[in-house]
Amino acid sequence: MSSPEGAEGTKPGIRLPGVRPPKPLLPLEIERRLTDRQRELLDELEELVVGEGLADVTMAQIAARVNCSLRTLYGISPSKDELVLTVTDRRLHRIGRVAIASLDPDLPPLEALRAYLAAANEAVRTEQGAMIRSFVDLPGAKRLFDTHENYLTGIVQSLLDRAVAQGDIAPLDTAAVAHVLGGLGQEFSRSSVHPVIKESPKQTANDLTKIILRGLERP
Repeated sequence: MSSPEGAEGTKPGIRLPGVRPPKPLLPLEIERRLTDRQRELLDELEELVVGEGLADVTMAQIAARVNCSLRTLYGISPSKDELVLTVTDRRLHRIGRVAIASLDPDLPPLEALRAYLAAANEAVRTEQGAMIRSFVDLPGAKRLFDTHENYLTGIVQSLLDRAVAQGDIAPLDTAAVAHVLGGLGQEFSRSSVHPVIKESPKQTANDLTKIILRGLERP
């Protein structure tokens, strides 16, 4: 559900002009028509996609793992690739709704931004490495991640603009800073980077977010 300002689930008082959430690959009206078992499977498949990636398994093997029929799986998506994309997109939307719900209109913009990014960085918890690796060659995967990252970046820029307008930070290129902050999680989840950082991608992204925002604050 979208607020008058355009961001789904936003509390009254948070203005995010021009920010629109991406459309779900599995529209809500279609998900509502799924059986209870199919909706349960979507939750189960999320853990498999995030934890193991499902890059080298077939639909039949997936059905065996979650103890369902192939017909039930194909009732959700017509192919394995589309199933993986749908499950991943559903997870990102859920995390996005939680992050939006963390925005408190009573908080200063930078405090609201810290809370939002901490919630959004749940999307890059430690086990996401397998998911990222399985997505490298999946048609539509890059577009999916880019769409969600652009939405996140739009929210970050809007909050930075509020901070500038209220005098909490000096005028700056908020689009550039939002691009950096919005891309931290995905950057530290890359297979070439993940093994060399000391903390998890989520913790590293959170730590750097705090450092960057602290540097922007006016004394």
